[in-house]
Amino acid sequence: MSEQLWFFDTLVTPHISTQLSPDGLSVLESRAPRSDSPPLHVHDEDEIWHVLDGEMLIRVGDIDHNVTAGQSLLGPRGVPHTYRVLSAEARWLVVTAKGGFERFVRSFSRPAEAGDLPAPSAPPSPEEAEAFAAACRPYGIELVGPPLH
Repeated sequence: MSEQLWFFDTLVTPHISTQLSPDGLSVLESRAPRSDSPPLHVHDEDEIWHVLDGEMLIRVGDIDHNVTAGQSLLGPRGVPHTYRVLSAEARWLVVTAKGGFERFVRSFSRPAEAGDLPAPSAPPSPEEAEAFAAACRPYGIELVGPPLH
């Protein structure tokens, strides 16, 4: 069985680890429940989303994109982006090329012992949100707005 990690309420399966690629290429599979949405953020590497199952609203800059199974979208580095799962759950690939994003995910993850999605967790307190924002910075990630509601 492949390695599986809990990154907050998202089940992440690394398929190609940045450790294997001299260029830092990473392919992570994510699976999350309806309404899952990270804060609006920017980072210093391009991000590609390829939806495998379900439907997602992905905001890149000021443009919202409805993305469904079989569709891909590029989030250029330095452009604010986030997503929201619209279907009961969604499964997608995240491709990045410098390794920072995968290292960030791993730093906030714990091993997943079962593949069932958890009930959505409560929103973070203001103190937790600030601690998370500070912890993102060493990975080249800056939180610039709230999740999509």
